[in-house]
Amino acid sequence: MLSSLVSPIALSFLLGVVGSRVKSDLKFPDSLYQSLTIYLLVAIGLKGGYKLSQTPLSDVIYPALAAIALCCLIPLWTYLLMRKVGKFNSYNAAAIAAHYGSVSAVTFSAALAFHDHLLISYEGFMPSLLAIMEIPAILVGISLARLNSTDDGGERISVKEVARELLAGKSSLLLIGFLIIGYSTGKTGWEQMAPLFDVPFKGVLTLFLLEAGLVAGRKLSDLKKGGAFLIAFGILFPTVHAVIGIYLGHFAGLSVGGSTILGVLAASASYIAAPAACRVAIPQANPSYYLTAALAITFPFNIMVGVPLYHQLAEFLIN
Repeated sequence: MLSSLVSPIALSFLLGVVGSRVKSDLKFPDSLYQSLTIYLLVAIGLKGGYKLSQTPLSDVIYPALAAIALCCLIPLWTYLLMRKVGKFNSYNAAAIAAHYGSVSAVTFSAALAFHDHLLISYEGFMPSLLAIMEIPAILVGISLARLNSTDDGGERISVKEVARELLAGKSSLLLIGFLIIGYSTGKTGWEQMAPLFDVPFKGVLTLFLLEAGLVAGRKLSDLKKGGAFLIAFGILFPTVHAVIGIYLGHFAGLSVGGSTILGVLAASASYIAAPAACRVAIPQANPSYYLTAALAITFPFNIMVGVPLYHQLAEFLIN
Protein backbone atom coordinates (compact mmCIF):
# COMPACT_ATOMS: atom_id res chain seq x y z
CA MET A 1 0.00 0.00 0.00
CA LEU A 2 2.86 2.40 0.82
CA SER A 3 4.44 1.62 -2.55
CA SER A 4 1.17 2.50 -4.25
CA LEU A 5 0.68 5.71 -2.31
CA VAL A 6 4.15 7.05 -3.18
CA SER A 7 3.93 6.11 -6.86
CA PRO A 8 3.80 8.93 -9.44
CA ILE A 9 0.34 7.76 -10.51
CA ALA A 10 -1.26 8.07 -7.06
CA LEU A 11 0.63 11.24 -6.17
CA SER A 12 -0.37 12.94 -9.42
CA PHE A 13 -4.01 12.22 -8.59
CA LEU A 14 -3.49 13.62 -5.09
CA LEU A 15 -1.81 16.72 -6.56
CA GLY A 16 -4.86 17.28 -8.73
CA VAL A 17 -7.19 17.05 -5.71
CA VAL A 18 -5.03 19.51 -3.74
CA GLY A 19 -4.81 21.86 -6.72
CA SER A 20 -8.58 21.90 -7.06
CA ARG A 21 -9.17 22.53 -3.35
CA VAL A 22 -6.73 25.47 -3.24
CA LYS A 23 -8.44 26.88 -6.35
CA SER A 24 -5.39 26.63 -8.61
CA ASP A 25 -5.75 27.91 -12.15
CA LEU A 26 -4.39 24.59 -13.44
CA LYS A 27 -6.81 23.25 -16.02
CA PHE A 28 -6.51 20.72 -18.82
CA PRO A 29 -7.94 21.80 -22.19
CA ASP A 30 -10.93 19.65 -23.10
CA SER A 31 -9.16 18.54 -26.27
CA LEU A 32 -6.18 17.23 -24.25
CA TYR A 33 -8.44 15.41 -21.80
CA GLN A 34 -10.26 13.74 -24.69
CA SER A 35 -6.94 12.84 -26.33
CA LEU A 36 -5.63 11.22 -23.13
CA THR A 37 -8.87 9.24 -22.78
CA ILE A 38 -8.66 8.02 -26.37
CA TYR A 39 -5.00 7.01 -25.93
CA LEU A 40 -5.71 4.95 -22.81
CA LEU A 41 -8.68 3.15 -24.37
CA VAL A 42 -6.76 2.37 -27.57
CA ALA A 43 -3.70 1.15 -25.63
CA ILE A 44 -5.78 -1.09 -23.34
CA GLY A 45 -7.78 -2.56 -26.21
CA LEU A 46 -4.80 -3.11 -28.52
CA LYS A 47 -2.61 -4.83 -25.93
CA GLY A 48 -5.52 -6.82 -24.57
CA GLY A 49 -6.42 -8.05 -28.07
CA TYR A 50 -2.84 -9.11 -28.72
CA LYS A 51 -2.63 -10.99 -25.40
CA LEU A 52 -6.00 -12.59 -26.09
CA SER A 53 -4.74 -13.85 -29.46
CA GLN A 54 -1.94 -15.66 -27.64
CA THR A 55 -4.29 -17.32 -25.11
CA PRO A 56 -6.25 -20.57 -25.62
CA LEU A 57 -10.02 -20.10 -25.50
CA SER A 58 -10.28 -22.63 -22.68
CA ASP A 59 -8.26 -20.28 -20.43
CA VAL A 60 -10.60 -17.35 -21.10
CA ILE A 61 -14.06 -18.87 -21.02
CA TYR A 62 -14.50 -19.28 -17.24
CA PRO A 63 -13.07 -15.85 -16.30
CA ALA A 64 -15.36 -14.34 -18.97
CA LEU A 65 -18.40 -16.07 -17.42
CA ALA A 66 -17.34 -14.80 -13.98
CA ALA A 67 -17.06 -11.26 -15.39
CA ILE A 68 -20.53 -11.47 -16.96
CA ALA A 69 -22.02 -12.74 -13.70
CA LEU A 70 -20.47 -9.84 -11.78
CA CYS A 71 -21.64 -7.09 -14.12
CA CYS A 72 -25.19 -8.48 -14.16
CA LEU A 73 -25.59 -9.22 -10.44
CA ILE A 74 -23.87 -6.18 -8.90
CA PRO A 75 -26.44 -3.69 -10.28
CA LEU A 76 -29.31 -5.86 -9.02
CA TRP A 77 -28.29 -5.92 -5.37
CA THR A 78 -27.01 -2.34 -5.55
CA TYR A 79 -30.45 -1.23 -6.76
CA LEU A 80 -32.19 -3.10 -3.92
CA LEU A 81 -29.82 -1.60 -1.35
CA MET A 82 -30.36 1.92 -2.67
CA ARG A 83 -34.13 1.48 -2.60
CA LYS A 84 -34.59 -0.37 0.69
CA VAL A 85 -31.80 1.07 2.84
CA GLY A 86 -30.77 4.28 1.11
CA LYS A 87 -34.41 5.24 0.38
CA PHE A 88 -33.53 6.56 -3.08
CA ASN A 89 -36.28 6.69 -5.68
CA SER A 90 -36.22 4.18 -8.53
CA TYR A 91 -34.49 6.54 -10.99
CA ASN A 92 -31.59 7.44 -8.70
CA ALA A 93 -31.23 3.87 -7.43
CA ALA A 94 -31.08 2.52 -10.99
CA ALA A 95 -28.54 5.14 -12.10
CA ILE A 96 -26.25 4.39 -9.14
CA ALA A 97 -26.64 0.66 -9.80
CA ALA A 98 -25.64 1.14 -13.45
CA HIS A 99 -22.51 3.05 -12.45
CA TYR A 100 -21.37 0.49 -9.88
CA GLY A 101 -22.15 -2.51 -12.04
CA SER A 102 -20.12 -1.07 -14.90
CA VAL A 103 -16.36 -0.55 -14.75
CA SER A 104 -13.73 2.19 -14.79
CA ALA A 105 -11.05 1.87 -17.47
CA VAL A 106 -8.83 4.31 -15.57
CA THR A 107 -9.03 2.35 -12.31
CA PHE A 108 -8.26 -0.76 -14.35
CA SER A 109 -5.24 1.03 -15.87
CA ALA A 110 -4.03 1.96 -12.40
CA ALA A 111 -4.34 -1.68 -11.32
CA LEU A 112 -2.24 -2.80 -14.30
CA ALA A 113 0.39 -0.15 -13.50
CA PHE A 114 0.45 -1.27 -9.85
CA HIS A 115 1.06 -4.89 -10.82
CA ASP A 116 3.68 -4.00 -13.41
CA HIS A 117 5.50 -1.77 -10.91
CA LEU A 118 5.72 -4.59 -8.38
CA LEU A 119 6.45 -7.21 -11.08
CA ILE A 120 3.31 -9.17 -10.19
CA SER A 121 2.19 -11.38 -13.07
CA TYR A 122 -1.39 -11.49 -14.33
CA GLU A 123 -3.23 -12.89 -17.34
CA GLY A 124 -2.76 -10.84 -20.49
CA PHE A 125 -6.39 -11.15 -21.55
CA MET A 126 -7.72 -9.11 -18.61
CA PRO A 127 -8.58 -6.11 -20.90
CA SER A 128 -11.09 -8.38 -22.64
CA LEU A 129 -12.90 -8.74 -19.30
CA LEU A 130 -12.95 -4.95 -19.02
CA ALA A 131 -14.65 -4.77 -22.42
CA ILE A 132 -17.13 -7.50 -21.46
CA MET A 133 -18.16 -5.78 -18.21
CA GLU A 134 -18.64 -2.20 -19.38
CA ILE A 135 -22.01 -2.30 -21.14
CA PRO A 136 -24.29 -5.05 -19.65
CA ALA A 137 -24.53 -3.44 -16.20
CA ILE A 138 -25.62 -0.12 -17.70
CA LEU A 139 -28.38 -1.89 -19.63
CA VAL A 140 -29.45 -3.70 -16.45
CA GLY A 141 -29.61 -0.40 -14.56
CA ILE A 142 -31.66 1.26 -17.30
CA SER A 143 -34.03 -1.71 -17.41
CA LEU A 144 -34.51 -1.50 -13.64
CA ALA A 145 -35.46 2.15 -13.96
CA ARG A 146 -38.02 1.30 -16.62
CA LEU A 147 -39.52 -1.70 -14.82
CA ASN A 148 -39.79 -0.12 -11.37
CA SER A 149 -40.86 3.43 -12.15
CA THR A 150 -44.29 4.80 -12.94
CA ASP A 151 -44.94 6.17 -16.41
CA ASP A 152 -44.76 9.96 -16.14
CA GLY A 153 -46.32 10.42 -19.56
CA GLY A 154 -43.13 11.84 -21.06
CA GLU A 155 -41.27 10.60 -24.09
CA ARG A 156 -39.62 7.29 -23.39
CA ILE A 157 -36.40 6.26 -25.09
CA SER A 158 -36.26 2.72 -26.47
CA VAL A 159 -33.78 0.19 -25.15
CA LYS A 160 -32.62 -0.27 -28.74
CA GLU A 161 -31.70 3.40 -28.97
CA VAL A 162 -29.84 3.26 -25.67
CA ALA A 163 -27.96 0.13 -26.76
CA ARG A 164 -26.92 1.86 -29.97
CA GLU A 165 -25.77 4.89 -27.99
CA LEU A 166 -23.68 2.67 -25.73
CA LEU A 167 -22.09 0.62 -28.49
CA ALA A 168 -21.36 3.70 -30.58
CA GLY A 169 -20.04 5.65 -27.59
CA LYS A 170 -16.37 6.55 -27.49
CA SER A 171 -15.29 4.19 -24.71
CA SER A 172 -17.12 1.12 -26.03
CA LEU A 173 -16.22 1.69 -29.68
CA LEU A 174 -12.52 2.20 -29.01
CA LEU A 175 -12.15 -0.51 -26.39
CA ILE A 176 -14.02 -3.22 -28.31
CA GLY A 177 -12.76 -2.07 -31.72
CA PHE A 178 -9.08 -2.09 -30.80
CA LEU A 179 -9.51 -5.33 -28.86
CA ILE A 180 -10.61 -6.87 -32.16
CA ILE A 181 -7.79 -5.13 -34.06
CA GLY A 182 -5.20 -6.33 -31.54
CA TYR A 183 -6.60 -9.86 -31.71
CA SER A 184 -6.65 -9.86 -35.52
CA THR A 185 -3.11 -8.51 -36.00
CA GLY A 186 -1.58 -10.53 -33.17
CA LYS A 187 2.08 -10.33 -32.23
CA THR A 188 3.18 -8.69 -35.49
CA GLY A 189 0.70 -5.85 -35.12
CA TRP A 190 1.51 -5.32 -31.44
CA GLU A 191 5.25 -5.13 -32.08
CA GLN A 192 4.60 -2.36 -34.61
CA MET A 193 2.46 -0.36 -32.16
CA ALA A 194 4.30 -1.09 -28.89
CA PRO A 195 6.70 1.91 -29.06
CA LEU A 196 3.67 4.22 -28.91
CA PHE A 197 1.21 2.27 -26.77
CA ASP A 198 3.36 0.28 -24.32
CA VAL A 199 6.24 2.28 -22.79
CA PRO A 200 4.47 5.70 -22.76
CA PHE A 201 1.33 4.21 -21.18
CA LYS A 202 2.22 4.98 -17.55
CA GLY A 203 3.21 8.55 -18.39
CA VAL A 204 -0.10 9.21 -20.14
CA LEU A 205 -1.97 7.58 -17.25
CA THR A 206 -0.16 9.90 -14.82
CA LEU A 207 -1.32 12.95 -16.79
CA PHE A 208 -4.87 11.62 -16.96
CA LEU A 209 -4.98 11.04 -13.21
CA LEU A 210 -3.76 14.58 -12.58
CA GLU A 211 -6.81 15.81 -14.50
CA ALA A 212 -9.03 13.25 -12.72
CA GLY A 213 -7.76 14.60 -9.40
CA LEU A 214 -8.77 18.12 -10.41
CA VAL A 215 -12.28 16.91 -11.29
CA ALA A 216 -12.61 14.79 -8.14
CA GLY A 217 -11.44 17.72 -6.00
CA ARG A 218 -14.24 19.87 -7.39
CA LYS A 219 -16.75 17.12 -6.63
CA LEU A 220 -15.74 16.86 -2.97
CA SER A 221 -18.03 19.79 -2.15
CA ASP A 222 -20.97 17.68 -3.33
CA LEU A 223 -20.40 14.96 -0.72
CA LYS A 224 -22.95 16.49 1.61
CA LYS A 225 -25.63 15.97 -1.05
CA GLY A 226 -25.08 12.23 -0.93
CA GLY A 227 -25.15 11.99 2.83
CA ALA A 228 -23.39 9.58 5.16
CA PHE A 229 -25.09 6.55 3.60
CA LEU A 230 -23.72 7.23 0.11
CA ILE A 231 -20.23 7.92 1.48
CA ALA A 232 -20.24 4.65 3.44
CA PHE A 233 -21.58 2.77 0.43
CA GLY A 234 -18.95 4.26 -1.88
CA ILE A 235 -16.17 2.88 0.31
CA LEU A 236 -17.53 -0.32 1.87
CA PHE A 237 -19.37 -1.90 -1.04
CA PRO A 238 -16.52 -1.66 -3.55
CA THR A 239 -14.48 -3.62 -1.03
CA VAL A 240 -17.25 -6.24 -0.76
CA HIS A 241 -17.48 -6.38 -4.56
CA ALA A 242 -13.69 -6.77 -4.77
CA VAL A 243 -13.75 -9.78 -2.42
CA ILE A 244 -16.51 -11.40 -4.51
CA GLY A 245 -14.55 -10.69 -7.69
CA ILE A 246 -11.35 -12.13 -6.21
CA TYR A 247 -13.11 -15.35 -5.17
CA LEU A 248 -14.82 -15.72 -8.55
CA GLY A 249 -11.53 -15.06 -10.33
CA HIS A 250 -9.78 -17.70 -8.24
CA PHE A 251 -12.49 -20.30 -8.90
CA ALA A 252 -12.37 -19.40 -12.61
CA GLY A 253 -8.69 -20.29 -12.68
CA LEU A 254 -7.05 -16.86 -12.56
CA SER A 255 -3.73 -16.23 -10.83
CA VAL A 256 -3.46 -14.04 -7.73
CA GLY A 257 -2.70 -11.05 -9.97
CA GLY A 258 -5.56 -11.82 -12.34
CA SER A 259 -7.98 -12.38 -9.44
CA THR A 260 -6.94 -9.06 -7.97
CA ILE A 261 -7.60 -7.25 -11.24
CA LEU A 262 -11.02 -8.90 -11.58
CA GLY A 263 -11.66 -7.73 -8.02
CA VAL A 264 -10.63 -4.21 -9.03
CA LEU A 265 -13.04 -4.32 -11.97
CA ALA A 266 -15.85 -5.46 -9.66
CA ALA A 267 -15.00 -2.71 -7.18
CA SER A 268 -14.75 0.10 -9.73
CA ALA A 269 -17.54 2.41 -10.86
CA SER A 270 -17.89 3.89 -14.32
CA TYR A 271 -17.62 7.66 -14.70
CA ILE A 272 -17.29 7.87 -18.49
CA ALA A 273 -19.74 5.50 -20.20
CA ALA A 274 -22.38 5.23 -17.46
CA PRO A 275 -22.93 8.99 -16.90
CA ALA A 276 -23.38 9.53 -20.64
CA ALA A 277 -25.89 6.69 -20.88
CA CYS A 278 -27.83 7.72 -17.77
CA ARG A 279 -28.13 11.31 -18.95
CA VAL A 280 -29.87 9.97 -22.08
CA ALA A 281 -31.87 7.07 -20.69
CA ILE A 282 -32.62 8.13 -17.07
CA PRO A 283 -32.81 11.94 -17.21
CA GLN A 284 -34.91 11.91 -14.02
CA ALA A 285 -31.90 10.72 -11.99
CA ASN A 286 -29.91 13.36 -10.10
CA PRO A 287 -26.29 13.47 -11.39
CA SER A 288 -25.14 14.79 -8.01
CA TYR A 289 -25.77 11.36 -6.54
CA TYR A 290 -24.24 9.03 -9.10
CA LEU A 291 -21.35 11.30 -10.15
CA THR A 292 -20.42 12.16 -6.57
CA ALA A 293 -20.50 8.51 -5.51
CA ALA A 294 -18.49 7.23 -8.48
CA LEU A 295 -16.03 10.08 -8.97
CA ALA A 296 -15.62 11.75 -5.58
CA ILE A 297 -15.85 8.71 -3.29
CA THR A 298 -15.17 5.36 -4.96
CA PHE A 299 -12.63 6.46 -7.57
CA PRO A 300 -10.24 8.20 -5.11
CA PHE A 301 -10.62 5.35 -2.63
CA ASN A 302 -9.73 2.76 -5.27
CA ILE A 303 -6.78 4.73 -6.66
CA MET A 304 -5.22 5.61 -3.30
CA VAL A 305 -6.14 2.64 -1.11
CA GLY A 306 -8.28 0.09 -2.91
CA VAL A 307 -5.90 -1.41 -5.49
CA PRO A 308 -3.12 -2.35 -3.00
CA LEU A 309 -5.75 -3.38 -0.44
CA TYR A 310 -7.42 -5.73 -2.91
CA HIS A 311 -4.06 -7.27 -3.75
CA GLN A 312 -3.41 -7.95 -0.07
CA LEU A 313 -6.90 -9.45 0.25
CA ALA A 314 -6.23 -11.68 -2.75
CA GLU A 315 -2.95 -12.85 -1.23
CA PHE A 316 -4.74 -13.61 2.04
CA LEU A 317 -7.86 -15.23 0.58
CA ILE A 318 -6.14 -17.33 -2.09
CA ASN A 319 -2.80 -18.20 -0.47
